[in-house]
Formats: sequence, C-alpha cells, structure tokens
Amino acid sequence: MAVNEDTEREYVPKKEKQSSEEEKRKKKIVPGSLMKATMRPGGGDLTPSDGDQIIYHCTIRTLDGVIVQSTRSECGGNGIPTRHVLGKSKMLLGLLEGIPTMLKGEVAMFKMKPQLHYGEDDCPITAPDGFPKEDELHFEIELIDFFKAKVVTDDLGVIKKLICEGQGWESPREPYEVKAWISAKTVAGKLIVSHTEGEPYFFTFGKSEVPKGLEMGIGTMTREEKAVIFVRSQYLTESPLMPLNEDYEEVQFEVELVHFIQVRDMLGDGRLIKRRIRDGKGDFPMDCPLHDSLLRVHYKGMVLDEEKRVFYDSRVDNDGQPLEFCSGEGLVPEGFEMCVRLMLPGEVALVTCPPDFAYDKFPRPANVPEGANIQWEIELLGFEMPKDWTGFDFKSIMDDAEKLRNTGNRLFKEGKYELAKAKYEKLLREFNHVNPQDDEEGKVFSDTRNLLYLNVAACYLKLGEFRKSIEFCNKVLDAIPTHIKGLYRRGMAYMEAGEFEEAKTDFNMMMKVDKSAEPDATAALLKLKQKEKEAEKKARKQFKGLFDKRPGEIAEVTAEEEDKDQKISESKEEDEGHGGSDGRGSSEDSHEVAPDAPQMGRFSRFWPSRLLSSFWNRRCTIL
Repeated sequence: MAVNEDTEREYVPKKEKQSSEEEKRKKKIVPGSLMKATMRPGGGDLTPSDGDQIIYHCTIRTLDGVIVQSTRSECGGNGIPTRHVLGKSKMLLGLLEGIPTMLKGEVAMFKMKPQLHYGEDDCPITAPDGFPKEDELHFEIELIDFFKAKVVTDDLGVIKKLICEGQGWESPREPYEVKAWISAKTVAGKLIVSHTEGEPYFFTFGKSEVPKGLEMGIGTMTREEKAVIFVRSQYLTESPLMPLNEDYEEVQFEVELVHFIQVRDMLGDGRLIKRRIRDGKGDFPMDCPLHDSLLRVHYKGMVLDEEKRVFYDSRVDNDGQPLEFCSGEGLVPEGFEMCVRLMLPGEVALVTCPPDFAYDKFPRPANVPEGANIQWEIELLGFEMPKDWTGFDFKSIMDDAEKLRNTGNRLFKEGKYELAKAKYEKLLREFNHVNPQDDEEGKVFSDTRNLLYLNVAACYLKLGEFRKSIEFCNKVLDAIPTHIKGLYRRGMAYMEAGEFEEAKTDFNMMMKVDKSAEPDATAALLKLKQKEKEAEKKARKQFKGLFDKRPGEIAEVTAEEEDKDQKISESKEEDEGHGGSDGRGSSEDSHEVAPDAPQMGRFSRFWPSRLLSSFWNRRCTIL
C-alpha cells in the first residue's frame, strides 16, 4: 500500500501556483526569520500537502524557555491536539511553511521571528490576551498524523477521513433509509455512544434522526465505506442517536455504512414513494427504461387498508407469467409506470401510490374500492428498447413510423393528450435523421411530417395551449399556405384564443381553396359566431355604465339590470334564430341593440359592439 501511495504522490502533478493570498504571505519570509531543528525524527518519507488534515501538538516558549501556550496537559493545556486542513484552515505563517516539511511522528522546534507568528501584519488569527506577539519565540511541534481529508463544509465544521473505500458510486440522500455502525467519541477519546453490536443503527435521511454534521458526512459515503467524521459544535444538533447532555467542542464519529435503501419521492409531496428493496443490475439511471420500451414485470398489488389486502399477484393470477406492456401508452396506472421507468433490471421496489395516480384515473379492478391508496411490489425482469432505424430502408422506417403514429392516434382518442403528444414529438425528433433519396420518398416523408405537426397542434388545442397549437400549424402552412387541415386546425386555435378575425380568415380560405371543405368551414363559422356573441355579452357586462359615472364613482351592475340585459339578449337571439322580421337573419343585424335596451354608457355609444368585442378579446390575449 505504501508503495502505491508513493507512486501516486510521485506522479500527481503539483499545483504550479498557490493562492494569491498565500503567495503574498510567503513573500514575508526572509532568510533567518524561520529556523527548524529536528528533535525526534519521524517515519516514512511522506510529508503533508494541501488538502491534508494535520493533527499536531504545539507548545510555545520564549527563548528563555518560559511556556507561553501549549496543547499538552503536562504543560498546562487541555491535552487535545490541534487539527487543521492545509490550504483551507487559517494558520500562523511559520506553521504554514514549517509543518509541510515534517514527517509523521516527527518532533521539531521552529524558531520564529514575530512577523511569522502573531506579529505578522494582517495576521488571520487573533493573538490571545497578553501574548508576547512582538517577541521571537520557539514553537515545539509534534506531528501526530496527517491524511487526505474530505472537506464537507466550507467552514471546516465537518471533515471526513476515509478509512476504507466503499462499493459503487451512489450515496444516501433525503429520504433514503440508512443502516450503519456508528460510535461517537470526544476528541480526548471518551466514548459517548456506540452502535457497533447487535443491529446497525437505522435512520431515515433528512429526518434529523442523527446530528446534522454526521448526516452531512454520511451523505458523502458509499455502501460499505468506513470513515471517521469530525463534527464541530455548530453541527452537533439534538437527535435520537446522541442527546446533547454536555457541550462538546467537537465529536469524532466512526462510521461504517452497512446499507441504504434508495427512496424516491416521485411527486415531491410525499404521496408517491418508491423504495428499492433489492438492487438491480447496471448503472443508474443509464440502464433504466427511461425511454418508451417493452417492459416485463412481475407485481403484487395491495390495497392500503388495515388488512393490506392483496388484489392481484401476477405470479398467482396470471399463471406465473409476467405482465408485458409498452411504456408511454397509458397501459398501466401513471404512478406504476413512473416508478418502473426508474428501475434497473432485476430490481425489486415497493411503491406506495395515491388514488389519483393509481386506479381513480385508470380502469379499476373490481376488488379495488374507489379512492383507495395502493401499494405495489414490482420486480423489473427486463425491457427491450424501441427499434433503432439505423440500417433500415425508407419503406421500413415509414412503416414503423406509421405504427407509432397510430399508437399516438389511439391515445388521442382515449383522451390521453399528453401521452399522444409525446409519441408524435418523439417521431418528429427521429425524423430529423431521415433522409429521403428521391422526389417520391420526399413527398411521402413531407406528408407524414405535416400530419405529425398537425397532430401535435391538435394535442395542444385539447390541452388549452392555443399559441403552441398555432405555432405547429404554421410549420405546415408556411410551406403549404392552402393546406386544408392546417387552415382548419389553426382557425380552431385562433377561435379558442379569442382571435376571431384571424379564425374567420382561415375558415373562409378553406372554402375558397376547396369546395369539398365547405361543410366543415361553414360549421366552424357558425361556432365562431356563437363564440363572438359570448365574448360580446361578456364585454357588454364588463363595460356596462363604466363611463356614465362621474370621476371617483364606481360603476356597478345591479342584479335587476343584469336580469333585464339577459332577457334582452335572449329575445334578440330568438329573433335571430327565426331570421328576424324580414326572415334574412343578417349577421350584421345580430349586433344591433334593441330600442328598449338600457343605455350602455358613452363608451358603448361611440364604439360598435363588434369592435368592442374584438377589443376585449385582444386585450385578454395580450394580458
């Protein structure tokens, strides 16, 4: 091991430049200002370097031998050695320069001029009261130990010493469940608490069940790792592990991380929880079925009631055959699929799921009551990734694309618009890598891509994201301005967004381009007219009497006025339905105000109601 360490240290490139602050300080060192005499040689041939934690005793004497300060109990100190991290801790300039020359176990005497200890200009450490900081002094240093340290907190309140490497790369974090052997000692070596026999100490990460500093240190460990974690007082919080009956300046925790269970809060609100019971094979998350795949699982479903009643077990109720399903197609409850996507092959997980992610929005088994919380025990046996189009000819690619598009169409018809949109958008991403070889292939490819754009637009329309729907329609209409389906879908999106004139333009263009589209366009225009009436009615109610009041008064619509206005509106709609007195039913006449209707204020008298409606809807869109 020593040979390996020597080799490693020999070939690790050293930093060419120190920090500017250290550089400035070391320029203060002049010949004769720092002298070293070895009193007892150390062992080995390694010396401390930046990043090492050093542990040492220090006794300071005057040149006459009078002890000024010491960490040793026989010299009046508390017997506790000093700990610093080279390159991180604030240290006296003489020690910062001198200690890196020492070997482990060495005792040396450093003779320092005042400017190398507390007499330094801008010294980062304040001298104790009465300290002779203007005198030349002797510093007797015993280097007890040094080792590479993991600095967990910037203020050096939590530092880890690695004893034995662990397995894997994953470390526990909130809300993982952890098992560890733990013992705690004071810096003087007094045992405070010990959990090293019987069962390992069990705690849930993030629940304050161990001191904060200890938890932060364990959060840097891997399975089976052994370490010593040094925790100072500011990170020693009260916990079930160690009641704080005394004021500890620092505690050393010896920890062996036995095991931890990966626990994931899938929604962030504690309702959908995935607990890994058995580890799978591979690297997380690279080897998880994150993308739509064919999955094979065994699972057991339980209703979370007092009895924890099992309502389905694939090993029993499916003749021992696993469940096979394609993810991304809404074939299993949403909470089930979300968790399986984050599993590794061979993994077993326990999933606790709320009703809205279980069977309240999915076909519910007969023996599962409405509103039931569910627990699934799931084993991911394996999965198959979707086909890679590399090496496929154009026809095979388009045949596979058509199957996937049909799956999206089925999801759309089932009202699963987000899933359908994801299918279409995935296909569009894959189409970026398809290169038609001739005009015929180019036309097939272009037509299919346009259908996908319009399918995505339809999904956004159903989801209420009208601007996104218009954006995807424009991808088609920018290339083919007379595309009938594109005009129709964009017109519908404009109408839902309240942009009535733009919608009317698209519907009229449909009839102009293709007479066979006239029935669809006519129906759309009738719906548009109804939408305009509803918007006008809303605007009339909003602005009623607003400008008839004197400055400072508030315009209010009374219930009586509202009822009267409603009756007038209904009477006018009835006349329009019968074509009016002359039987023509003109769309322009439909916006005239009845003679006996109440005045709507100066704003309404000077602004035609159709223009008012358009103004109101545009305002709504902008805001």
